[in-house]
Amino acid sequence: MSTDPQRLAALQSRLGYVFHDPELLRQALTHRSFGATNNERLEFLGDSVLNLAVAALLYDRAPASEGRLSYWRATLVREATLAEVAGELDLGACVALGEGELRSGGAQRASIVADALEAVLGAVFVDGGFAAASALVARLYAQRLSAVDLRASAKDAKTRLQELLQARRMKVPAYTVTATRGPAHAQEFDVQCEVSELALRSSGCGPSRRAAEQQAAQAMLERIAPEGAWQP
Repeated sequence: MSTDPQRLAALQSRLGYVFHDPELLRQALTHRSFGATNNERLEFLGDSVLNLAVAALLYDRAPASEGRLSYWRATLVREATLAEVAGELDLGACVALGEGELRSGGAQRASIVADALEAVLGAVFVDGGFAAASALVARLYAQRLSAVDLRASAKDAKTRLQELLQARRMKVPAYTVTATRGPAHAQEFDVQCEVSELALRSSGCGPSRRAAEQQAAQAMLERIAPEGAWQP
């Protein structure tokens, strides 16, 4: 529960930020299913804080084009990435949920923990200002930001694969879900990508069909256009 002082203290240690007003953190960790006083307003604020902080961090990395900056910002602030960061903080264990959400596994649901992380960022902004919130984003995203290659194509793997095949006058690839695993709130998808004219198949796995398709497309690209042979 978010009202557990020890759990709140441990979370602040993981965040590297101690709240002047701990009540803001409690509110940030209160889902609407728990009560009328919840994290929706802080989530609204945190969404803007996150977008600005990530945009500024990317802007400082390299003189990349607006398109590439926009692509990487969208990648870093999307729900799936937020849920990953929230998982690293064990945020789900701190969120106060109503009984129905608890029973249905809401503490592991990507949308709930992603929203909670945005709310925490909003709470830090209210509590300590933008400098504190931006510093927190920089800490939480340090490894992901270091992995960003702003010189790389802003196009995703599926788009690049399709354009490559069309340039060679081949049919677009076919994607097929071959298996799904896990409960509804935490499913994993296996997808196969097939390029029939080359008699090639590749596979991918991810928390959504789209993510699995992207992984399969990337694997196919590495087979038919290794060493960056495809140019955006």
